[in-house]
Amino acid sequence: MTLKPSALALAVALASLAALPAPAKDWTKVRIGIEGAFPPWNATTADGKLVGLDVDLLADLCKRAKVECELIANEWSSIVPSLNAGKFDMVMSLGINEARKKIVDFTVPYATGAATFTVSKSGGLAALPLAQQRLDLTDKAKADPVMAEIRKILKGKTVGVVQSTSHEQLIRQYFGDDVSVRTYKTSQERDLDLIAGRIDIGFDSAVYAATLHDKPGNEDIALAGPLIKGPPLATDVAMGVRKGDDDLRAIFDKAIKEAAGDGTIRTISTKWSKLDLTPQ
Repeated sequence: MTLKPSALALAVALASLAALPAPAKDWTKVRIGIEGAFPPWNATTADGKLVGLDVDLLADLCKRAKVECELIANEWSSIVPSLNAGKFDMVMSLGINEARKKIVDFTVPYATGAATFTVSKSGGLAALPLAQQRLDLTDKAKADPVMAEIRKILKGKTVGVVQSTSHEQLIRQYFGDDVSVRTYKTSQERDLDLIAGRIDIGFDSAVYAATLHDKPGNEDIALAGPLIKGPPLATDVAMGVRKGDDDLRAIFDKAIKEAAGDGTIRTISTKWSKLDLTPQ
């Protein structure tokens, strides 16, 4: 059927409109997902208040970005699916790795850290190589022999990690079937099993682990082995955003760069972790 001139013009106009990019969202209010159970990054007090490095930094970033931010606590294992389902607009404390890049986008990093092992002082695994020394997995000539030695030491042992983290990915990738991997919803649940002797060793954020001994009940936990960074670990920490929300990402990129440049990230990170986590 041949369209009349008026109908043809209308069809062309509609097609042109369909081809236009969607209008940018008005980001005056931003909902931000946060675990609320990963100190010193974030935690929940007995009266339900969210506190921590992420919370203090967000207060500064949202002020710089001139947006109202609503924090929404969410279980870690479902935080990325909840972001993509629209429960919130951004996610805090999301380590950058290749697997996550396929499903979400990231702001520039707002912190950089490492990962390390935790052991019970009364256990027999404290003597791992390169104690508290930096180990970059991309330097294979140095890192591969060290990780092979750790694999031998851990053979037959049970390693506790938080599920759906890059820490779990590393243990499975580097140690395979030589170890048993036990996963937990939170680091605190894992720590209880470590203290009770139900697992042999833990693996987690070095920033988290460095503050463990300050908390009552954790006096028996100690750090062990190197401070590890590099793939598959997600040691550069950023805010996660849905694919396509480039305008929102840009707003917070600018705020993060400003906070890094004027020393705000250094001040907040040293307050909560005793370490300067300003990204390099």
